[in-house]
Amino acid sequence: MNPVIVILGANGFLGRYLTRHFARNGKEVVAIARSREGWSGDGMFLEWDGKTSGPWALALEGAEAVINLSGRSVNCRYTPENRRQIVDSRVDSTRVIGQAIAACKVPPKNWLNASTATWYRHAEDRPQNDWLGEPGTGFSCEVAQAWEDAFFGADVPAATRKLALRIGMVLANEEATVYDVLRKLSARGLGGAMGSGKQRVSWIHMEDFLRAVDFAINDPFLDGTINVTAPEFPSNREWMQTFREAVGMPIGLPAARWMLEIGARLMGTEPELVLKSRWADPVRLRDAGFRWHWGSSVDAVANLHARRGLSGFFRPASTRSCGARSWLPAVTR
Repeated sequence: MNPVIVILGANGFLGRYLTRHFARNGKEVVAIARSREGWSGDGMFLEWDGKTSGPWALALEGAEAVINLSGRSVNCRYTPENRRQIVDSRVDSTRVIGQAIAACKVPPKNWLNASTATWYRHAEDRPQNDWLGEPGTGFSCEVAQAWEDAFFGADVPAATRKLALRIGMVLANEEATVYDVLRKLSARGLGGAMGSGKQRVSWIHMEDFLRAVDFAINDPFLDGTINVTAPEFPSNREWMQTFREAVGMPIGLPAARWMLEIGARLMGTEPELVLKSRWADPVRLRDAGFRWHWGSSVDAVANLHARRGLSGFFRPASTRSCGARSWLPAVTR
């Protein structure tokens, strides 16, 4: 039997890509989520409510890896009720997974739990690495800390290695994702600097995210926390210029903080998502020998143009349209 990978929160943005990635690479995938909506269709699907045990717990027996991505989206207004749901959905799911692993006769080899690069303090002057980074303050940091406390506080067998993934903005060409929103804003001439434009952006191409998860599973010496981000961390001003150039828009109207406050309220989200500086340096991945395919944001954004949606992302490179290259005579290629 092939190694089993259990993915909880498998119907979310990252879960869909991980599920397909592992299925395409010969793993037995168990996809667990609150509903089938959004599931990629790969592997075996099991339902759960995100906070109580059930038959799904049997899938953890002897698994190669358990990957928990469960949690309510932070792309919303931070009302008291939404704040409660954001924290509880992460803490409750992590707690019950820990209990399920503790009850296993043959515990899984690896437990990878999602976390976030927003754990670090707001930094525009220097990067925060995963050895010596300083925790920040505010709601996003409180969420990250509660999430990791539940994860590392879970009493599981020593045979199960724990690794918290502090993930930056993951880029893939999908509707309503960071990549999609910024391209559309830039195409409309609204892709200027946001706020001061000095805040740093920690990001990673979806392909490198998938490779980093593979790498973490296969490296027995990685544990604790790691930053899952690209080695380049542009300022917001540079970041938006990359998107403007990608869509061929020579101008980009800047957005002052007060404009972002109004826009965020109209869109039902929080300005913090673009105003907070995230400068997470992936030192541990680099030192462990991981090498990025897409270390430059310019190259990453350009590559994703021809990889629309889940099927487009996994389509062989030889069959993708590459802009002008796709219609040039073969003799000139």
